Amino acid sequence: MYFFLSHLSASDILLTTYAIPNMLRVLLEEGSIISVSGCLTQFYLICVSTIVECFLLMVMSYDRYQAICNPLHYNSIMNFRFCTMLAFLSWFLGSAWPLIAVIPVFNLFFCQSNVIDHFYCDFAPIMELSCSDTSLVEKEVFISSFPTVVLPFLFIIVTYYYISHTVMRIPTTAGRRKAFSTCSSHLAVVSAYYGTLIIKYIVPFRGNSHVLNKSVSLLYTVFTPFCNPIIYSLRNKDIKSAMKKLHIVPWSL
Repeated sequence: MYFFLSHLSASDILLTTYAIPNMLRVLLEEGSIISVSGCLTQFYLICVSTIVECFLLMVMSYDRYQAICNPLHYNSIMNFRFCTMLAFLSWFLGSAWPLIAVIPVFNLFFCQSNVIDHFYCDFAPIMELSCSDTSLVEKEVFISSFPTVVLPFLFIIVTYYYISHTVMRIPTTAGRRKAFSTCSSHLAVVSAYYGTLIIKYIVPFRGNSHVLNKSVSLLYTVFTPFCNPIIYSLRNKDIKSAMKKLHIVPWSL
């Protein structure tokens, strides 16, 4: 679990690094300038972080499934080599899959207004600035979002169905509560992350309010990465113990 949490933290750090500095610059200067290549590069890097986190959350649900449904075989199945392979595949697919959407965007012509009504280069405002026919690109992005957003989400639902079925067969209430507590943090992160992603990328953006788009983007790039460490820290006894050791005097009082 800690191994995958470290990769999830790295993905969150990269996501905020790509988006937040530019957002702060836009707010402080009431606008900023970015090149077309820089804008499209930022769009690609944000897509990478998004897809990597989707796959990592899916892998973490599989890890919880093995821990609860196959506890006696957990160490032999989720060994370091297998976990490393899953993490590598998450980063590899997260880096390669966005090219399906980004390469067609690079081939578009931009001859209209050069003002982006957003605090970072997102797909919807980029499409609105293009004077090319973007219908094919929008369809490609919509279709490519299913293997990276919808399928991992469905996989998580299926794994938690089997987890719930296994937990309900535990005879004691304390045992059921302990089993569910190991998954509560992951479920909270999945709900917050996929909730904003589905609204942002699955719902068509044409005709939607720019304020709504920016509000959802703010939740997705700032609120969710900010809450992830808090959610896992508050529910983790080992982290609480480490915090007590770092602040031994206040906690001892």
